[in-house]
Amino acid sequence: MRLTRLLSLCSVSTVCSLAACIGMPSDEDEISSLEGELSSADSTMSAELTFQSQWSNGYCANVTVTNTGTSQTTTWGMVVALNGSTPSNVWNASTTQSGGQLTATNVPYNGTLAPRASATWGFCANGTGRPALVSVNGGGTPTSTSASSSSSASSSSSSSSSTSASSGAGGAGGAGGAGGAGGAGGAGGAGGGGGSGGGGGSGGGTTGPGWTWAGIIGTGQSLSVGAEGNPIRATTQRFNNLKLSLGSASVPPFNPNSSALSMVPLVEPIRPLAAGYPSAYPRNIYGETHHTAMGDQITSLVRAATGGDYISVHTVVGESGQAMSVIRKGASDTGSTGRAYAASLFEAAAIARLASASGKTYGVGAIVITHGESDAGSASYKNDLVRLWSDYNADIPPLTGQTRSIPMFVSQHHSYPTGSNQRSASTLAQWQVGVDRPGDILCSGPKYQYPYANDNIHMTAAGYERLGEKLGQIYHEKVVLGRDWQPLQPTRVERSGRVITVRFHVPVPPLAWDSTLPAPHQSALTEWSQGRGFEVRTASSRIRISSVEISGDSVRINVASDLPSSGVFVGYAMTSDGTAFSGRTWRSGQLRDSDPFVGSMTGVAQPNYAVAFEMPVP
Repeated sequence: MRLTRLLSLCSVSTVCSLAACIGMPSDEDEISSLEGELSSADSTMSAELTFQSQWSNGYCANVTVTNTGTSQTTTWGMVVALNGSTPSNVWNASTTQSGGQLTATNVPYNGTLAPRASATWGFCANGTGRPALVSVNGGGTPTSTSASSSSSASSSSSSSSSTSASSGAGGAGGAGGAGGAGGAGGAGGAGGGGGSGGGGGSGGGTTGPGWTWAGIIGTGQSLSVGAEGNPIRATTQRFNNLKLSLGSASVPPFNPNSSALSMVPLVEPIRPLAAGYPSAYPRNIYGETHHTAMGDQITSLVRAATGGDYISVHTVVGESGQAMSVIRKGASDTGSTGRAYAASLFEAAAIARLASASGKTYGVGAIVITHGESDAGSASYKNDLVRLWSDYNADIPPLTGQTRSIPMFVSQHHSYPTGSNQRSASTLAQWQVGVDRPGDILCSGPKYQYPYANDNIHMTAAGYERLGEKLGQIYHEKVVLGRDWQPLQPTRVERSGRVITVRFHVPVPPLAWDSTLPAPHQSALTEWSQGRGFEVRTASSRIRISSVEISGDSVRINVASDLPSSGVFVGYAMTSDGTAFSGRTWRSGQLRDSDPFVGSMTGVAQPNYAVAFEMPVP
């Protein structure tokens, strides 16, 4: 056998304010990680250890075992070196402890693994030492060893370390997902059944995943956790949609096997409101989120189309005011920040267990990220979004047993930076990433059309509900019906003399102007006052717009002077005037399509509004 370990360490310190942009580490900065490989000639089994959370005198970890062979195995086992730590609780495995090592074997419901199938177990422990995998096999009885595992890592401020090992034992095999199968304890949860057979979209016509409970994970910063969304309106659940209740459980540590956990009806607030700032999961909620409205909209559309039920289960882990470096995988848990990613995996594992215990099935249908203000100046934000999507698609399926890829929905922000003539790199990236990764990541569109609170940064409860309804409509198209979906977005730019033509993908023709929304650039940057949100510029100057007009699937922009032969950019809803719009946010536009969609909770018509964008003029 061969054992190699690579160790890289980078300290990440983040200081954030609720209403200000903050910096983040460069793309090369990595959180502390510990990796190792343990292999034998046949390499039929592998294991990976990942920390859910760490604190000065303890940790909680998940261990995922995967059948990497070509035949089924019915048992698995492994040895973990504890390096001075003492386990306090274990889930989804049978364990014995001897000589500073923890020997773990499968429990009846997760031993059978088909080729490429995985199972996940986990444990929490006290002590400053950190664990390391020693051996893994598929024969049910792992090989113990007294060899030093050289992983007596001192306590670390980082909350993402991993150790991987693969060993050539035994066969493969069987059932569904890691940590999602079986499991004891846990209430079935109010509203967990019900509906037409309790099933997602039963009754015909839908092509989406056939899970009984379809998970939706919401992450991001303040607009993901309902900041200023008060008074709360969505306090009742008229369908069977659910959320996880922590009951009397105190987290962290994150123990998805806690008997205190149960499923309860999805209502707002998701959990008790945070008392201060910053505040991490589970006290991360500041008002009404978009989730109850989103679930209501999905179920309404499925029931109208098929007569069947669709139960969505919502996880809300965002952290107000925090940059991507704080909500991504590997973020450091400071006590008041850095738990978003670990909390989402905890809830997914817990819900999978409770689903199985209740005779249900569970998978995650979508990740929804509502974010970007704190990364408005980040040149790496598009890559950061792809990385987050990739991490979730690597880490969620072993917990749920799903094979279906999880799309990520990204909405644009329009508040930062607030200075005159300033533009946001992350707003542009939120559109571009959907163009670059169609099917994987969807830009759901802008948010400038919604009602905002007095700070012009956060939405009202009604605004969050309308966002949820739009997300629910898109989820129904993409996940339930399996159709491609794109926002109202530009596809091509052309020029002819003093006319710039921007062609659009129009979800529901025809294009139209919405004059109820504020027209930007009326008192500042007035060269664009006639643009209805459109902007034309070079790197150093603004180019005056004389008029704009809709022509089929295009908008024709007439400028007042001859255009330079190169270096011209056309944009929309990108540049701040330096003042916000009353009842709205800092940037706006008036272009929409003619989608007749009306939200199920608010009863408000919601056409699709054009994304904020900027493109070069050829």
